[in-house]
Amino acid sequence: MDILSFLLISLNLLFFFYEFAFAIDSISSSESISDGGRTLVSGDGRFELGFFSPGSSKNRYVGIWYKKVPVKTVVWVANRVNPINDSSGVLMINSTGSPVVVMRQNKTVVWSANSTKEAKSSVVLQLLNSGNLVLRDEQSSGDGLGSYLWQSFDYPCDTLLPEMKLGWDLKTGLERRLSSWKSPDDPSPGDFTWGVELQGNPEIVIRKGSNKFFSSGPWNGITFSGAQDMRPNSVFEMNFVNNEDELYYTFNLVDKSIFSIVVLNKTRYLQERLTWSETTQNWNVYSYVPRDQCDSYGVCGAYGNCITTQSPICQCLEGFKPKSTGYRDWSEGCVRNKALNYSKLDGFIKFNGLKLPDATNSWVNKSMNLKQCRVKCLENSSCMAYSNLDIRGGGNGCAMWFGELIDIKQYSNGVQDLLIRMSASELGTKKWPKMKIVVIVTTTAAVAGVLLVGYYIYKSRTNLGNITLFAFTKQSTLDQ
Repeated sequence: MDILSFLLISLNLLFFFYEFAFAIDSISSSESISDGGRTLVSGDGRFELGFFSPGSSKNRYVGIWYKKVPVKTVVWVANRVNPINDSSGVLMINSTGSPVVVMRQNKTVVWSANSTKEAKSSVVLQLLNSGNLVLRDEQSSGDGLGSYLWQSFDYPCDTLLPEMKLGWDLKTGLERRLSSWKSPDDPSPGDFTWGVELQGNPEIVIRKGSNKFFSSGPWNGITFSGAQDMRPNSVFEMNFVNNEDELYYTFNLVDKSIFSIVVLNKTRYLQERLTWSETTQNWNVYSYVPRDQCDSYGVCGAYGNCITTQSPICQCLEGFKPKSTGYRDWSEGCVRNKALNYSKLDGFIKFNGLKLPDATNSWVNKSMNLKQCRVKCLENSSCMAYSNLDIRGGGNGCAMWFGELIDIKQYSNGVQDLLIRMSASELGTKKWPKMKIVVIVTTTAAVAGVLLVGYYIYKSRTNLGNITLFAFTKQSTLDQ
């Protein structure tokens, strides 16, 4: 090793230790972060908070990004709707104990955290190793989510980080929903959003404007029925919590050294899971939705089944036919071959491997079994289908759908059954070939039985006649 190389390595090491030694992860009410000055760095050095300008924009924002990733990846923005057009910005804690971003020259507040919890002592603003920016009491250890006065994880932007919750705090009514940037130069909220729908059988839905763009399908205890890429794997573990206090989706990394995030890509209108590659020094797309045309919400209409391997991709479910004739507009979906009786005379056809229908109009019961679910469904003329709520342990719970069934997709490796209501006449037609075979077999057996009995009687009488003749002959011989 020559002297020049040794000096370069030594300088890099010196710079690293200097940066580490003087890095801070928090500020008190007497401190601040100025544009062009120091930044906050999480304790493990993974995340950094400071001022930045996105893309080709000259506007200034307070944001959080991966410090160890050379490609600047911003995961959260404070003043995303109110940028600063110069370098006069300051992040500080105001007199009421709330974090604010202000402009130095006129003290205009461009962003405020607006904490609703009251501090018991002086407060600290801290950047955690998870990338969560939290406001906490100075005397608090800050080791639990409930101890925070405010946290950035409650106000996500376009990125879902590990341990972040997507969904609802049902006690306070707080919703945590992702929204895309308007453009690479503008982090203000776009029209591409991702959140948990607050309904009887919750789903995660991506919307484009107010319209549904993609639906995950309901949670079945293991994964979402319409999000096959979200199955348990070696990269991340996911969890879906649904109780009286909270309703949310979250994920954790199996290998904590990996960087993996979920991002809403407004440019391509995709929800992407990205994983950082040290080899390529870039973000690799691990998975994304929508993956194909069948992932587009409701593409085949009511009772239409989207099958990617078919042409056309839209096919009617068994027992249904296209609603439109001639040139088929599949958005109109399908109609029944035979009308329902809307009584207990109706029955069900079992389908396997389907993405469960849109669950907006659904009802669930965690304690009922599948037989009880069937009876309950037949009692309600609006109930069109039912299934297990949770497929673990052989299946338990009841989920019922009301009204037309929409947003159905066929999978080759489905593990959940969906039972769709059919008229008795439709079920009779379906069973006729089997019934005919049963009748033929039964009739044949009966005729064969009669013949055997007749043959047995005939043989019995013949044998009796022979015995009688033998006895008469023997007696005649003796008489002589």
